[in-house]
Amino acid sequence: MVLDNAKIHRAKILQPFFHEHEERLTLIFLPPYSPNLNLVERIWGWLKESVIANRFHANRKELRESIVSFLEHLTQFPEKVLQRIGQIVMSEN
Repeated sequence: MVLDNAKIHRAKILQPFFHEHEERLTLIFLPPYSPNLNLVERIWGWLKESVIANRFHANRKELRESIVSFLEHLTQFPEKVLQRIGQIVMSEN
């Protein structure tokens, strides 16, 4: 499991779970301040760009519907996710 350095990922309450499953679960902590290594951060950025940036949602329900629609789009077109991540990775080299 790849984890960033958010406090919750090192919380005491999680330690028994990690210990109980250490044979099946390998924890890999990313270096601090390196969102470029965390692929899910790229998806969150895409979501913000597509759903939140320069858009008005009259209420939480509309915002939620926009987010659900975006996520459904991702599940219907996984190749777009891979393409988007690949473009970002290639642009960093």
